[in-house]
Amino acid sequence: MSLPNGAGNSLRAVPEKKNLLALPVGVRPEGDEFFETLLHGNGLRLERIISRGQISPEGFWYDQAEDEWVLVLEGEAEIARADGSVIRLFRGDSLFLPKGMKHRVAYTSDPCVWLALHGNLAGTAPGPR
Repeated sequence: MSLPNGAGNSLRAVPEKKNLLALPVGVRPEGDEFFETLLHGNGLRLERIISRGQISPEGFWYDQAEDEWVLVLEGEAEIARADGSVIRLFRGDSLFLPKGMKHRVAYTSDPCVWLALHGNLAGTAPGPR
């Protein structure tokens, strides 16, 4: 399914109806996190991530070349930043992580369902109006 963006390009979307809170068969706590691309195109990628207690390995830091915006749909998570701060996210909370910001996943509940938008989002992060 293509969604026009008004610039002659299109975003590619998963064509079927989907319940983003439903856990797919086979997603187990002892297994890997589940990643599913829901929408992609024009330099953007929207993923659903299902964590079941997984965390980043000790000493590992994400240092991404793209901005990332995450939204916790269900559950809880903690994002640790290289400056020592830890951000606790609950259902409905979102967080903008600019490219180059070192961070790691320090905690996830079982389950934790996320949406993650990746791309060049500079200038699009919400702020006070």
